[in-house]
Amino acid sequence: MFDFLEGYDVLGAFWTTVQLTLLSAVGSLVWGTLLAGMRVGPVPLMRGFGTAYVNIVRNIPLTVIILFASLGLHDTLGISLGAGDVVDSYSFRLAVLGLTVYTSAFVCEAIRAGINTVPVGQAEAARAIGLSFTQVLFLVVLPQAFRAAVLPLTNVLIALTKNTTVAAAIGVAEAAALMKDMVENEAQLLLISAIFAFGFCCLTLPTGLILGWVSKKVAVKR
Repeated sequence: MFDFLEGYDVLGAFWTTVQLTLLSAVGSLVWGTLLAGMRVGPVPLMRGFGTAYVNIVRNIPLTVIILFASLGLHDTLGISLGAGDVVDSYSFRLAVLGLTVYTSAFVCEAIRAGINTVPVGQAEAARAIGLSFTQVLFLVVLPQAFRAAVLPLTNVLIALTKNTTVAAAIGVAEAAALMKDMVENEAQLLLISAIFAFGFCCLTLPTGLILGWVSKKVAVKR
């Protein structure tokens, strides 16, 4: 029944999907945290930038961002984010950039929601003992905000895992790209679809269950 799988690196394609997810998740967490800090910060220019970034990026389709990363940055401006002329090499890096740019807007809002759960009195007390805004944010507010934002961030991570399929549009050899090739070459549409659906369930369901358990363990009791 599964003889048609010979010659196709299904596990390798899903490993590329995992790499896309992990690298984009790390980049999105870092950039999204900085954006959240800007949005709650005291500097009007930074607040305006953070607000504009989130509102604009969230309303642009991910496909447009990924295609701009490939056609705009690489084909037009010659930016490949590193050495290497192999299509899959620079396409992978540009896909990570596009996914990071897009997902960080949602990470920002998840973290900002967590920041709003921290009592204002704690920040005021920290400022009263002489801590700067940056110290208050990173030493007092964000540690509690992350604990409150685990569940929303889990949803963002699951969405990111599924969004990696868009990277196939610029030639990244991840799961969706391989599925497209297999559907075109093999007369096993239902079975191929079931295999890849099962593969994505294996990636997303454990993530939701594990991080859901973590969310309950680290929740701030008020």
